[in-house]
This record gives sequence, structure tokens and C-alpha cells, in this order.
Amino acid sequence: MIFCADLRQGSLERLFDGYGIEVRWVAQGGDIPGSHWGEPEAGIVGSRLFVRADTPLHSALHEGCHLICMGEERRVSVDRDAGGDDLEESAVCYLQIVLADYFDGVGRSLLMRDMDEWGYSFRLGSTLEWFLSDADDALSWLQERGFLDASGATVLVAGGEDPCVPFPGEDRIKR
Repeated sequence: MIFCADLRQGSLERLFDGYGIEVRWVAQGGDIPGSHWGEPEAGIVGSRLFVRADTPLHSALHEGCHLICMGEERRVSVDRDAGGDDLEESAVCYLQIVLADYFDGVGRSLLMRDMDEWGYSFRLGSTLEWFLSDADDALSWLQERGFLDASGATVLVAGGEDPCVPFPGEDRIKR
């Protein structure tokens, strides 16, 4: 399992800052505000993403992607439960996989492994099978809203710049 403490300092903040999301670190052992699943899972309140060093990266990405996908109008009142429908939930899962490429030494394969280990549930069994064979609706949802381009790559975010550049590597699973 990859944890937030395993990331380069500031990388989580750089990624989410481009989407208008503030990452707040909670002291080890402290309660995580807005955590849907309880500690050590990430929490969301307004446009803030709460994590601890022992928060799994998949959890931080998932909750952060909820904030991205819900848009500013819903962020104002969100506290723990992101709401949304099943298709939005699928889009959140898809986007968190794509954004895993922005972290050195992580990438899609490792994140999907952690998602399976944690217990994410998809019709085809594994996260990888879902991503490769059953996620067209999630990809379309993200493209229609301008989060991903026609190739499935992230689109420039607030401020006109990518928050960081994806790390190259063999781990880049393409659809």
C-alpha cells in the first residue's frame, strides 16, 4: 500500500492546488475531518482534502477526485459525503487512476493494485479489467466535462497550467 507519507513533499499539494483544492495534513493519530470511512482514510470538507501520513494514496486521490468532479457549486457544502450518482463515482475512480501518473514511483498499476487490495468493487473483478474494458462511460463523462482530452490525458486546469507533469515509465497503462 502506498501512503501519503511515501510521496515527495509538496506533490499532493501541487496536484490538487491546480483544481482549487487545499490539502491539509492532520497530525499522526489525529481525527481526520470529513472522512467517510474513518481514519486513516482521507476526508473532504468544502474545498479541503484532509490526509495524514498514514492515509493511503488511493484514498487521498479518490476523495480529491470527488472534489474535482463535483465542481465548485457542490464543494461549498460538502462534508464527508460527496454525493453524486453511480456514473460520477465511476468517473472519480477513473480520474484517480489517471492522476496516479503524476507521482514519481507510483503510476496506474500500483494504484490499481492498492485499490484492489483495499476492496474497490467492479463488475469485471479487478480494477485493471474495469479500467481497460468497462470504463468507457466514465471516460466519456470526464471528457464531456473537460477533465480529460480525447486521448484520455488530463486537460490544463485552473490557472492555465498543468499542476505537474506526469512521470514517464513502463507503468503507464493506456486504454
